[in-house]
Amino acid sequence: MNEARPAQHKGPPAAQPSERRRLMPRIPLRFLIPNLITLIGLCAGLTAIRYAIEGRYEASVIAIVVAAVLDGLDGRLARALKSTSKFGAELDSLADFLDFGVAPALLLYMWLLHQIKGFGWVAAMLFAIAAALRLARFNVMIEEDKPAWAGQFFTGMPAPAGALVGLLPVYLHLLGVPVDRAFAPFEIAYVLLIAFLMVSRIPHFSGKQIGRVPREYLLIVLFGVALTLMLIFAYPIEMLLAITLAYLALIPFSVRRYAALARAEAANKAAHPH
Repeated sequence: MNEARPAQHKGPPAAQPSERRRLMPRIPLRFLIPNLITLIGLCAGLTAIRYAIEGRYEASVIAIVVAAVLDGLDGRLARALKSTSKFGAELDSLADFLDFGVAPALLLYMWLLHQIKGFGWVAAMLFAIAAALRLARFNVMIEEDKPAWAGQFFTGMPAPAGALVGLLPVYLHLLGVPVDRAFAPFEIAYVLLIAFLMVSRIPHFSGKQIGRVPREYLLIVLFGVALTLMLIFAYPIEMLLAITLAYLALIPFSVRRYAALARAEAANKAAHPH
């Protein structure tokens, strides 16, 4: 006589491969587009390093400029598409370090700083380290509670601006200004100055809060943007030189404006302590 065997409990049937694919979470395309732009910018930074190694300094400069344009585009696009994410922020920071820390530092070293090997390499390293510290501080300060007016300013020179401004001597060289080994000490001092501005707490104007354009100025703004783009395409190095000098000239005005707003806030708090 056969003994009755206890009934075996069977779990739910295993999902078929097609069902598993259907059940897997799908990421909307709008979350991928900003990250793809970040990766393209990273490729531009790597290409800038390659061109610097090959001695193609103008092409290396243009590649860094392309990386800076894409860096400004990916964040705005992520906010417009409501696709910001922690992964995207981390990827953007890593790409920024290579694009605006490593790539310009290597370009500067291979262009002229290598002629004073010890000090030149130290200056290049300090520039890259300053960019890394600037990016790390930016990531930390995002979560800080700041007054609304403080959003008009960056704390320290942003890494993309530091990269483009730091290449000022290269622009002069590409425009025909004679540069030789005797110029290297001045180049080292300039690179260290830009590195200091990146890690300092000196305020710099931020364009992130530029809002809508008043209707009466729409045509003027469109004309100005079109003219600027045409000049950049026709005279890229000359325009980079002009933009760099204008940016440096704005630093004292940003410091004064920041101090004035800080005093106004302090006076308002003193008048209304509660």
